[in-house]
Order: sequence, then structure tokens, then C-alpha cells
Amino acid sequence: MTTSLPGSLLNRLNTLLGWACVCVLFLTPLMGNAQGFAAYITPPRFEVKATPGQPLRQVFEIQHVGQFKGGYRVYTNDWTFQADNSVVFTDQLAPESCRPWVTIERRELTLEPGARYRFRFEINPPAGTTPRECRFAIMIEGLDPARSGVDVGGRIGVIVYAAVGDAAPVLNLTATRVVKASDGKSVATLDVRNSGNAHGRLEGYVNAIDAAGQTLEMTPADIPIMPGETRGVALSPVVGEGKTAPEVRFPLVVKGTLEWGKNRLPLDARFAP
Repeated sequence: MTTSLPGSLLNRLNTLLGWACVCVLFLTPLMGNAQGFAAYITPPRFEVKATPGQPLRQVFEIQHVGQFKGGYRVYTNDWTFQADNSVVFTDQLAPESCRPWVTIERRELTLEPGARYRFRFEINPPAGTTPRECRFAIMIEGLDPARSGVDVGGRIGVIVYAAVGDAAPVLNLTATRVVKASDGKSVATLDVRNSGNAHGRLEGYVNAIDAAGQTLEMTPADIPIMPGETRGVALSPVVGEGKTAPEVRFPLVVKGTLEWGKNRLPLDARFAP
């Protein structure tokens, strides 16, 4: 069954710097017999490879955690990741959208309390498609709004990245700088350029020494760097479970190697406000 394309609707929501690519628009508390949105989705994100002319089938699981039966509507959206690390979803087909390649198994479903449902979808890039990345979201929307003066519903977006053919990122470090966060703290930031034709992410750990002689292990924020863009990626100290994040004193010297895919990005930089 091919997914339907509802009328125009534009939704914007803020994401954390380490955007995990599962976007919860509204979370509704359980109230009386009106349970609102009550689902967990796994996995929250797909990063897969697709071959032109060959269908690619994938499955995610919807777990209904409400106390009563829950109804859900399923459909696709296009989305863009903004420079301020917010995301914009739209029902309208974006230019060069790959959503016409996407088939979902059904548009609505009802689940019993505690039930799990394995939801299937398929991506079928046409034969002859040049290397590119197909990006879209599968939206799971609750059909049982909670009533608390106004109706409040909710939905979750499962983000899908499908690299078609040999599409791949090409990441390069263009600058290092210190950014003031909203809480007034200074943050070591890498400006990373993606000159490839698929999104990329920095991964790994580097060693750092701050102005107080404190030795730190640091890791980059888990955010996508889209093709053709330069994005600031924050470096943050690795914090053990149950421990408080250390106060970083600048200037900060950072050395080590980060990774993207099978590639390496050497880092030897001094960060000073």
C-alpha cells in the first residue's frame, strides 16, 4: 500500500544539540479514560544502503504502553535540519523528495494494552537512480487525544536515511572555535564541512587538558552533517553514570582522532574564548 500524502502542514520543533533523530512533538499525560499518546518506537532511526531497482524492506516495532486500546495513524513526511539544530517537518513533497519511492504496509492500526506491532515499510529507488541519499520520516500519530481543557495529541517521527548506490559523506574540519551556550558556559566546537552526497556523523573520543591541568576524555555531539553544509559540532566531556559533568576551564588543548564511517579525522587544536 503506497503511503498517502495529506494536505499541507508545516511543523517545527526544537531539538537538543545531540539530536537523536526521534522527534516527539507532544507527550500527553494519562488522564482518566483518555490516555493520549502512549507508544514506544524502536529503532528510532534507520541508516541503510539501497540499490537502484531493488526494493529494500525494513521493520520497526511499535509498543503500545497505554492502559486501554490505542489507535494510531501512520504516514510519511519530508524534513530539514536547520542551522540552529531544529527540525522542520512537512507533509508537502519537498523538491526531489524520495517519498514516492516509499511504501508503508498500512495507514492506521489499533493496539491492545501492552501489545507490540512490527511495522513494515519498503524503499524502492528506481533503476538508474544516480547516487544520492533518500531521507524521510515515518510519522506515528496517536488518534486518542487526552482531554484537559483542550485536545492534545502526539506523534513520533522515525527518521530514515537510505544511501542509494555509493552515496557517502566526505567530512573535513574547517575551523575550531569556542561557543557560548544558552547557560553561559563555553563549549569547544568543531566546524565540519560535508562535501559528499550523504549525511555523516563524527564519532569517537579524544583527550584534552584544560587550563587547570585537568585531564578529560571528550566526544562529539551526535548530530547529522548534511551534504553541502558546514555544521558546528560540540565537544563535551565524557561523564560516568551517576557522576557530575566536570567544569572545563579554557584554554583547552585537544588531541586525538575522531571517525566518520571508516575514515579518520585527526584533531590537534587549542580552544580559547
